[in-house]
Amino acid sequence: MNNMIYSYFMFFMFLIMFMLSIFLYLLDKGMIFEWLIYNFNSLNVEMFILIDWISSLFISVVLLISSMIMLYSMIYMEMDLYKDRFVKLVILFILSMILMIISPNLISILFGWDGLGLVSYCLVIYYQNYSSYNSGMVTVLCNRIGDIGLLMSIGLVISNGSWNMFLLEKNKLIIFMILIAAITKSAQIPFSVWLPMAMAAPTPVSALVHSSTLVTAGVYLMIRFNKFIMDCFIDYMLFYISIFTMLMSGIMANFENDLKKIIALSTLSQLGLMMMILSLGFKMLAFYHLLTHAIFKSLLFMCAGCMIHLMNNNQDIRLCGNLNEFIPFIMMSFYIASMALMGFPFLSGFYSKDMIMEMVYIKKINFIMLVFMLLSLIMTVSYSLRLMYYLYWKW
Repeated sequence: MNNMIYSYFMFFMFLIMFMLSIFLYLLDKGMIFEWLIYNFNSLNVEMFILIDWISSLFISVVLLISSMIMLYSMIYMEMDLYKDRFVKLVILFILSMILMIISPNLISILFGWDGLGLVSYCLVIYYQNYSSYNSGMVTVLCNRIGDIGLLMSIGLVISNGSWNMFLLEKNKLIIFMILIAAITKSAQIPFSVWLPMAMAAPTPVSALVHSSTLVTAGVYLMIRFNKFIMDCFIDYMLFYISIFTMLMSGIMANFENDLKKIIALSTLSQLGLMMMILSLGFKMLAFYHLLTHAIFKSLLFMCAGCMIHLMNNNQDIRLCGNLNEFIPFIMMSFYIASMALMGFPFLSGFYSKDMIMEMVYIKKINFIMLVFMLLSLIMTVSYSLRLMYYLYWKW
């Protein structure tokens, strides 16, 4: 019953935040609430809350997905002994994410960032066995590297007299540290190993963590710091990292047999796409793809959770087949989400991906990198069709 109350409350908050985001977008205004905690010499320790159309729209998407997941986990986790603990952890996770989204201040970003890391560790080791413990430890250690980057950037920013990110100078070292934080949280090369391993968590968590919240935190941070990245040398570095992440995850997903890991690797591929277009300077395109991807990816994960339940907790796609006979509506939803992931015309993924490709074509970029990008987009279609074949046609 608690889940129903949380779900309805989150859905109500989603409607409010969505209306607020449209209102702020039409007015072209934002609000900053500032609270001076204490003043030490010339250093102001302040708490900021930034409400503009970007942050309120992102919060609304997070709340929409969270409300649906609360409803979904009411049935999915009903036989679990500790489902109250699960619900409390998920709510903590959502609160950490909201704190990170509304903060233009590096210290309050760190609070939300560390909250995400800690709660995601607790959720990955939720099913208590050695496999989950190993996955949780890899997750938390990879994310610690990013936290070190964020802590070092906080230390370097002290010389400015404030941690407000709008007052940052064009300091390459600070921006480089923030970039390290973003690529560890968004699982870009060479920190990609933790994302498939985090699939040891329950499926509702995978849907929440790996579609709309944890892994997109790095992309959101880069969107906020975009003007500093474009002024430094770092945009080239981010471009190459993201292209190779897209290619690597596409190749891996084509040879993977674990249902949840295939979807996790497709998330990695889309994160690479967001980072790539972000490094070219189109931050609104990256944000648009982030929102559309969050919705269809959480749908994919939820459908995968239903399939895993139906297949007696088996995740190997080679042992599935002809599932449309048993769960036609779930399979139809899964195919629509897969087609959106491929960029099938007139679905949500098509509009963002098509615009991203168009903007890449008009930029003067390396021809080999362009070929790599097209290859990775073809790989996306390839592993989606492979997944459809194994779940639908294969007997």
